[in-house]
Parts: sequence; C-alpha cells; structure tokens
Amino acid sequence: MPELPEVETMVRGIKTEITGRCILEVELCHCTRRPIQISPSPANFRRLQKERVVRRVSRLAKRIVIELDGDDFVVIEPRMTGLMLVSDPPTVDHRRVCWHLKPKRGRVSSFEFWDRRGLGTVRLLDAAAMLELRQKLGPDALTMTAADWKKQLSRTARPIKVAMLEQKLVAGIGNLYASEILHKAGVSPKRSAARVTGPMWERIADATHHILNEAIRYEGSTLSDGTYRNALNKDGGYQNEHRVYQKADQPCPTCDKGTIKRIVQTQRATFYCSKCQR
Repeated sequence: MPELPEVETMVRGIKTEITGRCILEVELCHCTRRPIQISPSPANFRRLQKERVVRRVSRLAKRIVIELDGDDFVVIEPRMTGLMLVSDPPTVDHRRVCWHLKPKRGRVSSFEFWDRRGLGTVRLLDAAAMLELRQKLGPDALTMTAADWKKQLSRTARPIKVAMLEQKLVAGIGNLYASEILHKAGVSPKRSAARVTGPMWERIADATHHILNEAIRYEGSTLSDGTYRNALNKDGGYQNEHRVYQKADQPCPTCDKGTIKRIVQTQRATFYCSKCQR
C-alpha cells in the first residue's frame, strides 16, 4: 500500500535517527514466510555495508534511499506491505533486514525493514546503477507543475487515472491518491489523458500538491487492514480525510448531490463522484 506520502513519512521517521551513524552489522532476519528480493547475494549485501556510514536518507518515488559513504545506495521498495521501522515491529515473524548501528547515547541502536507479504525489495546499488534507476522514472509528483503534467501525460489516450499510475510518466502516485487527486480536481478518472484541458491540468497539479502534502502532514493513510504503520509503528491519520477512496455508495462530500461510484481500471479499484467528476 505505501505510496509517496507513506514512504516520505518513513524517510522522515528514520533519517534523524540514522544519518551520520556507522553500520556495524546487517542482519538478514530468519523468516519462514515468502522471502523478499535482496541483491547482491546475501553474503555480499552484508559484507559491503559493514563499517559504512549513512550519509543521507531520501525518497525516490515510492522507494527509500539510504546513501552510504563511498557512493553506494541501499534502495528499499516497500511495495504493498513493507515498512521501515526504528521501533519494535508489528510482528516478529515478518522481520526481514535489520541494520545494527554503532551505539550513540540517546539514539536508536538499529533500524529495520519489515514486510508481511514478502513483496518488497532491498538492493545495494553503486552510483551508476542508481543513476540508471533514476532515469527510468518520471518526475516526482510533488515537484510537477501543470506544464509538467501536460508534457508527461497528454500524449497517451489511456484514461487519466491509469496514466497517473505509470511511474515512468509520474513518479510516486499510487491507486489511493490518484482517486483522491482527481476528485479534488473535478476530473473524471475515465477521461482520456489526451483530452485533458489546460485548466484541468492546473487543477490536477494544485490538487496533487495539496493532497500529498496533507497526507504527509498526517503521516500517511492506515487502512482497515492496518498494514501501513509509520517508523514508530503507529497509525497514520490521513485515512480520516479521504473523500472518495473506499467510499462507494456514499454521498459525495464535495457536491452533496452525487454518489461515490466504484469502477475497475486495469484491475484496480477507482472511486469517483458521478456528478462532480463527469
């Protein structure tokens, strides 16, 4: 489930604790569940991080990037159920990787990646591989202007909601926030991206900045399955601000005339108002 706001919240939750710290050891936790993807080989993954210093922690689309001295990068992609934590995990059975740090008074002694379904990936990349990854992604959704949106999406005839999820066009937006953004912008998720008008691109850009920043302020969305947690293993709060996501058959809170509809686009649920998103 983690999208841009949730991943940004994870980054903010761990970076103050681990930036400037030395990694003493990397533990690949014993887990009997579906294994996550780790590269390079487990032995090299552990060896190449030992005694390295965390230089910087940042976000790349829906990935956490931990930059090490010597220009290597640990790239964690949480995907559906992965979490980065500096506290006790939701369960011990789904612990995947734990980084043990050189002790520092008043600071955590470790941080870890936890993943219930085993869909996440953890990779150690050199500078060249990191550059290649960056070049595969579109511009970050939080930085995009209306002109950027038009440039990236107006050449595809796919529905705008479907195009928004294509990471090589727009990096960071997932299914939940695409529905919320289009609702706030008053644009139908079924409209072809090639038929979105200039004023609509303006509204989409404004809605994206507003909703993603608000979701970050609320530390992300924890849905009914309880999967997403912040770095301290606490619920996010933005789920209480959702206008359409998982609100099918309820009155629209914006126009108070329409009813929230649920449709399926490319095997993903889309929620929108039948009146104010015609």
